[in-house]
Amino acid sequence: MRHNLWVLAGVLIMGGLTVSQCVSAAELGIEGTQFTIDGRPTFLLGFSYYGALGASEEFIAEDLDDLRALGFNWFRVWATWNAYGNDISAVDGKGALREPYLSRLKALIEAANDRGMIVDVTVSRGTSLIPDQPGLLQGWAALATELKPYRNVYFDLANERNVGDARFVSYEELAEVRDRIKAIDPQRLITASHAGGEMPKKAVTPYISVSRVDFIAPHRPRHAGSAEQTEAKTREYVDWVRETGTVVPIHHQEPFRRGYQHWQPSAQDFLTDLAGAVKGGAAGWCFHNGGTKGVEDGRPRRSFDMRPGEGRLMEQLDAQELDFLKRAKATVER
Repeated sequence: MRHNLWVLAGVLIMGGLTVSQCVSAAELGIEGTQFTIDGRPTFLLGFSYYGALGASEEFIAEDLDDLRALGFNWFRVWATWNAYGNDISAVDGKGALREPYLSRLKALIEAANDRGMIVDVTVSRGTSLIPDQPGLLQGWAALATELKPYRNVYFDLANERNVGDARFVSYEELAEVRDRIKAIDPQRLITASHAGGEMPKKAVTPYISVSRVDFIAPHRPRHAGSAEQTEAKTREYVDWVRETGTVVPIHHQEPFRRGYQHWQPSAQDFLTDLAGAVKGGAAGWCFHNGGTKGVEDGRPRRSFDMRPGEGRLMEQLDAQELDFLKRAKATVER
């Protein structure tokens, strides 16, 4: 019988057992420029799963089983997600925990752990999410405390933190959040994603020396031809990091996607981008997916909305995306 994912975490806690006592943990680590899972160097091949806290337990189990069978070993979920009139955030604007979404987040992490998968937990600053630094500090302190038993998790402290709108979080503010988390959980791996065009060389040093992230997460441009540039750009990022004297991984956590703009990447574009990340020395890459811009209802919404009426992720993907998923594992293993 399938476990009830949404109550599993609560049952474990009420029973006085920790996660590590109940299941074998999938522990994320870093070795030089690579990630490790249970001590073994492993390329992180993942997918966007942003609105998963709104999905049913059946959707979660079926999606994770399907994608794990295709070779995917991590996914990205947001702890602050409010899309299409559906606020499923696990923390509110002041950083207070919200139920039932915190319990759903824990159950989702448990489901991933059972399958040997890593979870990216992301928070974004924004006017309808967490609007200021006190809220960001409180929210991350609460999440760090609640998620401390789970070793298959890393944190993105502030999605696209360099963009000059409500998302902006300074390097110094990131450092303050990082220190708050590390005081609670010293071994937790953290990053803060960067967007708005190619990451410039001048941005790399403060990520490492000021914010002291554990790895770099650039969101590269999304235009025709960008996939062919990924290998060279990744090598450039790797070289810039080495010049700082501190070696950390490069993680392509949110590349281009279908439904974003006029250019609709094909399965081959996804494969080229992934191959470039692998050859260029990246530690991980994500199959990004989301809602359809320019359409009134945003459908298919993919990972941005997986409520029962929308369908699970694998049901919302189109033929090009499904073709890519079937071929991704072989690209990584070449």
